[in-house]
Amino acid sequence: MKGKSLLLLSLLLLSYFNVFSQHTYDIVFPSTDRDQKCKTCFDAFRQKPKEVKFSVKRDGAKLFFEVNDNDWFNTLFVNSGDGIAVDIVVKDRYACAEETIANTQLRGFLLKPVYAQALKSGLRTSGENRFSVFIGNIPEGLLNDEMEFNILFLSNKNLCQYYVIYDLESYAWDLLDMGMYLDDLTYDTKKIESETGEAYSIRNKTMKFIIPFQKNKSNYSQADIKPIYDSLRLTDFNIKTIDIKAYSSIEGIPQRNIELQELRANSIVAALQTFQKSTIKTNVTASENWVEFFNDIKGTKYDYLSNLTKKEVRSKIEGAVSREMEPILKNHRKAVIELELEKKDKYSTASADQLLAKFNAAVTANNLTEVEELQNSIFEKIRSKETSSDILNKMEIPLQDKFVKIFNKNSAYKYMNDFREALTVYDELEKLEKLVPKDAGVKYNIMAVKIKLWRYNAIEIDEVSLKNEINALKNYGIGSGLIARMLVNYHIIKAENYMRSRDYANKDQSVQYINGNYKKFPLSDYDYLSLAQFFSFYANTDLAVELLERKARSIDIDEDLLFYYLNLTLVDPDLTKDPDYRTVLLNATNMNKQRFCELFNAVEKGGVTFQLLEDEYLRKNYCESCNN
Repeated sequence: MKGKSLLLLSLLLLSYFNVFSQHTYDIVFPSTDRDQKCKTCFDAFRQKPKEVKFSVKRDGAKLFFEVNDNDWFNTLFVNSGDGIAVDIVVKDRYACAEETIANTQLRGFLLKPVYAQALKSGLRTSGENRFSVFIGNIPEGLLNDEMEFNILFLSNKNLCQYYVIYDLESYAWDLLDMGMYLDDLTYDTKKIESETGEAYSIRNKTMKFIIPFQKNKSNYSQADIKPIYDSLRLTDFNIKTIDIKAYSSIEGIPQRNIELQELRANSIVAALQTFQKSTIKTNVTASENWVEFFNDIKGTKYDYLSNLTKKEVRSKIEGAVSREMEPILKNHRKAVIELELEKKDKYSTASADQLLAKFNAAVTANNLTEVEELQNSIFEKIRSKETSSDILNKMEIPLQDKFVKIFNKNSAYKYMNDFREALTVYDELEKLEKLVPKDAGVKYNIMAVKIKLWRYNAIEIDEVSLKNEINALKNYGIGSGLIARMLVNYHIIKAENYMRSRDYANKDQSVQYINGNYKKFPLSDYDYLSLAQFFSFYANTDLAVELLERKARSIDIDEDLLFYYLNLTLVDPDLTKDPDYRTVLLNATNMNKQRFCELFNAVEKGGVTFQLLEDEYLRKNYCESCNN
């Protein structure tokens, strides 16, 4: 799921140790006079816009230096002795069997440096805003190894900067979802996907709640579940899907804990199923609740357990300590349940053609109640892919006052189902607005479509007028949170436009506006991901980390959000030294151990970088979780 459209990001290592006893060519390793000898190089890096990125690209045995700004490239290589060398590092250096890793300035096999004249004369365009130059060949003896390529930047042949390249996982992202008014405000259910594609559907009603588990109890009956069922007021709805994440407390045998949680979760599903005939699609996962365990012992007399391995923790809390900790542990046995609900449909057995005929007849008869019920049934047929969205254009809805709600719903659904209909829908809604110029739902829907069309340059927009129109929605009863969400999207688009024109100062102002205002409204998981990816893409990784750090320590965080957070933070040794960070790592290993271990693969194999294992804390966690 790596993003292919971005250059890899780079991590500077400034620690200096002894050099491997290998050929270092004519490179000088300065010590006390390094600041003076490297002044030109340091100045070039200080003046480098944060949007400038570079990497080493491999093509078979050939290596190329790639950069997205040739002006900065030219400021870096001025004198004949200014250049680049590549340090080829193999993963075997970090084998868990090795007790320690040698602290050396060079970590692998050093290639011969390439200097300014060859770099500048060899630079070629390799894509839109991409430039590359050949910098060396991989030795034949290393071609089959898992390897990465670190960059040495030289100034007058002095080593001044040593960079490790790391890769962040990139996802498709979009504006924050503004929703559209149907019966009420309705959103897309957008799944977090890689940049190869984006999956979404119009969201059914969802509900989320938590059921605590009693110790050693695994069965749930109708009597246990009925109060929950009644409180959800499901008489008008069926449960379409149920997602259960079941958690056990951490004492006891791990395998038994997981089995017990699966039994508990499945018994809840069985009890809920008794209340309806249609089958509930289910997804059940179970894990030990290490996340809340470490969160809850912080600041207590059990805080010392935070520094121990899982195995050591279990041994320490056996017997009397476990019983003493029961007031804490009892809170960790639970199921986090999310239900997707669909409204009961009395026309569910009718075909799409039958529904269309009934709908048009009900319109002619002015039977608005039946019109609305049939419209919802048709929408469900489209949602379940029993018919195509072409049926929407065959629904004969007069442009009259009494059909405003039906007309608005049809246009809004058409847009949500297929963005390619946006211009058509925009025209339809503008005609509807002339009929009901003060209708809040119509006003809101027009603005949501208009903002999206502006992003894709599909219509001409006066930016000042658009901003005023967004703010004016409050005059029609649209809430401040929804307006704030639209204004954040307004500045996301502004930032994109500024970035394209390389107006970094104004881009940063829009980013700061976004950062100062996204807390004014709730975010979906997809919104969190989109916003974090936006901050990261526009060189504000610190803001992406700040956005996600609280969620990263919660057990019900979306898996892709958690791993995106890890991508952003694993490379920061100050963060990885924080004892609280262990909670995040345990959250990731509990959620998807294989995916966690793959973070430490080589960049070419989809990892962030295996050189994260230079960090002893991360290496300890990796070897404990992944070395089997």
